[in-house]
Amino acid sequence: MSKLVPLGDKVVLKQLEAEETTASGIVLPGQSKEKPQQAEVIAVGPGTLPDGKEVKMEVAIGDQVIYSKYTGTEVKIGEEEFIIVKQSDILAILK
Repeated sequence: MSKLVPLGDKVVLKQLEAEETTASGIVLPGQSKEKPQQAEVIAVGPGTLPDGKEVKMEVAIGDQVIYSKYTGTEVKIGEEEFIIVKQSDILAILK
């Protein structure tokens, strides 16, 4: 299997699974489930931009994060799907 190595201030995320039932116990069919905006950090770039400017990378591999809804590039490697985003598109780290 290939390994994704992000460049610059990019971060590779693996989206967390969507809830199959609502809080009240209603089961959601596959197509009506909205993808969650929560993901796990799989890989982190070095934090160096093309112009030589350094960016402090504030996320680490294994962090659970919340990211902007309409952002990133979806990539499929084998059967796994990943999202590559800029660090600035990550809104929060879940602790």
